[in-house]
Amino acid sequence: MSNGYFDVQVNGYAGVDLNSDGVPTADIAKMCQRLGDDGVDGILATVSTAPIPDMVRRIRQVVAAREASAIVRQRIVGLHIEGPFLNRTEGYRGAHDPTAICPPDLDKVEALYEACGGLMKILTLAPECDEGLRATRWLASKGVVVSAGHCNPSIDELRAAADAGVTLYTHTGNGCPMLMHRHDNVIQRALSLHKQLKLCFIADGVHVPFFALGNYLRACGLDNAVVVTDAMAAAGMGPGLYGIGKFQVLVGEDLAAWAPDRSHLVGSAGTMKRTAENLKNQLGLSDADVRRLTVENPRRVIGL
Repeated sequence: MSNGYFDVQVNGYAGVDLNSDGVPTADIAKMCQRLGDDGVDGILATVSTAPIPDMVRRIRQVVAAREASAIVRQRIVGLHIEGPFLNRTEGYRGAHDPTAICPPDLDKVEALYEACGGLMKILTLAPECDEGLRATRWLASKGVVVSAGHCNPSIDELRAAADAGVTLYTHTGNGCPMLMHRHDNVIQRALSLHKQLKLCFIADGVHVPFFALGNYLRACGLDNAVVVTDAMAAAGMGPGLYGIGKFQVLVGEDLAAWAPDRSHLVGSAGTMKRTAENLKNQLGLSDADVRRLTVENPRRVIGL
């Protein structure tokens, strides 16, 4: 197995936004070269909630870049589709556009799957919005890893989803409100099912404080955890104020990406190298355990 990092959730990097239209293949290739320079061997390009035709177009943009460029084929192993089949309740939906969130009707799910041309590796959805868990079962039958995220299923709903094919939980501890029941909340439910669900975490100390991340990792066990960056286009560019599409993003020394007034997070500008340093220096993990979380487990989740 390679020594390079593997990141299953990358929305953009080095100024390239994979969730915008008209991104030239040359820009995606430069992004992939930068990822390699930063120690990342492979990623899942992440396309997030938008109207279905927009998502299809952006997926095809990535697929076409892979067909045209060897470095893109090497670096982008597949696609992670995050949404639009999420819980649209404020807090649970996070930064996802509530007007584009919709139930996972099979025709919409199939449209996204077909656009990926066999490259859909993960799809994040809200299990409680999947009536009869039909989409979950269909995706699982196609070999897609179905991940719960931006959701609020009851413990019974989450157990049923796991039995139907959900095997992952997207950025645990995020995609949920600041104020929830102190015990019966979706974080505790996900942790309780760690023998059935692998749990993803953003290890920047901002999305989840390091002391809480340590608790979560102990609760689920390192073999059942995966670390991601959830990187967006400002990742790899260091602290500063950046214009990303129609938004401005303020990146601090912690590499969290904020709205300019610091009122809310708008993603992560973290890198896997910084993430690995955090795991070692902030949580005291060994080199072997850091490798497990950033190299081995992410690959294993998608069957590599």
